Amino acid sequence: MKDSLAWLPPRLIYAALSVAMASLVGWWVDGAFHHRWLTMLAVAVSGVAVVTVVDAVRGHRLLQWLRGDQDGTAPRDTGLFGEIAYRIERAIRERDKTITRERLQLAQFLSAIEASPNGVLMLDENDHIHWCNSVAAEHFALDARRDLRQRITNLVRSPGFVTYLQAGQFAEPLMLPNVRGPGTLSVIVRSYGDGMKLVLSLDITERERADAMRRDFVANVSHEIRTPLTVLAGFIETMDSLPLSEAERRRVLQLMGQQTQRMQTLVSDLLTLAQLEGSRRPAADQWVSLDGLLRRVASDVTALSAGRHRITVQAETRVELAGVEAELLSAIANLATNAVRYTPDEGAIEIQWRQLGDGAGEISVIDTGVGIAREHIPRLTERFYRVDGSRSRETGGTGLGLSIVKHVLQRHGGQLQVESEPGKGSKFKLVLPASRVRQAAAQALAAVV
Repeated sequence: MKDSLAWLPPRLIYAALSVAMASLVGWWVDGAFHHRWLTMLAVAVSGVAVVTVVDAVRGHRLLQWLRGDQDGTAPRDTGLFGEIAYRIERAIRERDKTITRERLQLAQFLSAIEASPNGVLMLDENDHIHWCNSVAAEHFALDARRDLRQRITNLVRSPGFVTYLQAGQFAEPLMLPNVRGPGTLSVIVRSYGDGMKLVLSLDITERERADAMRRDFVANVSHEIRTPLTVLAGFIETMDSLPLSEAERRRVLQLMGQQTQRMQTLVSDLLTLAQLEGSRRPAADQWVSLDGLLRRVASDVTALSAGRHRITVQAETRVELAGVEAELLSAIANLATNAVRYTPDEGAIEIQWRQLGDGAGEISVIDTGVGIAREHIPRLTERFYRVDGSRSRETGGTGLGLSIVKHVLQRHGGQLQVESEPGKGSKFKLVLPASRVRQAAAQALAAVV
């Protein structure tokens, strides 16, 4: 209260001094002209008028400043209008600071929503688009700026979405086909404020694909294990209920052994996959001789082929790879044995090494087998995916080999590349980064030899 009246005493003193001085002047003048009191009154009124004019000028300057953009400082006058100008300017500056701070917070909030992987649409009480982020614009084929203030149902005309929005029952999310292509959106609507709505959208295409893969995986594992179990059960029942000759008994036992081996191989591959998926990336300081790996693969492939193919393995690469020896061996061996299984007799199989220009390395397994159609190549590394299921089972594969190869390469920072054409064979390339490839030292070469 004391500060708010600080302008009053100076103003009163100023007015009193003006009147007093005017009165003295009037007294002197009146004494000379014999109209002392009338002159004093006229001069006093004149003094008050002077004060009023001065205040009017100051008030006018303040009003002019208020009518402008208030960028500059308020008039720096003394007295009442100086105090008013100071108080108003301070209030305006505080308001501007508050507005700037709130705008910054709003911009940061909208930026955070923009960075969200979910689509966000804000609708007003008439379902007009108030704001949307780029993800929502992509999901619903909208223009984030041009379509503002447009009714959402005029732009997204999916009957399911329109019915869902108009029904007002938002307890369960809506599954909606992606407007821009194949896929599925999960749409959730929440009411807020005075009739406004928040529409959240999420692309669940990959999640549904992963769920389908898990369902297929369980179904495939069940089928793969049930088949040999059914065969074993049949053989056991046969041996128990029918008299068999020695030759028949040996044949049944041989077939039972094959089915048992098939289940053991399947379980082993499943365990290998589980281990690969749950393990950390191997360190890049454990070096393995590539020549040693290729020799072991060549021995296994030669035994599996039994002379039915022309097999060529590059000798003396003089290269070392950083990683887990068993995993690298498994990746190369899986590709090589697949080449044997899917290459007809008298066909050729070749295993090569090539140093790439950026220091990376490439192990290629090339065959002249049946080849693979282009539409199958992207799915080859899926578990149990088979281009020809009956042929794969006849050749003894579990359908997990290429999935193991993919996971081994991912753990070693590499990638699997496939080139194939039906009737012209296939080329599978294991590409490893430069950080995991080096020339073997002389002592390492001597140890391998």
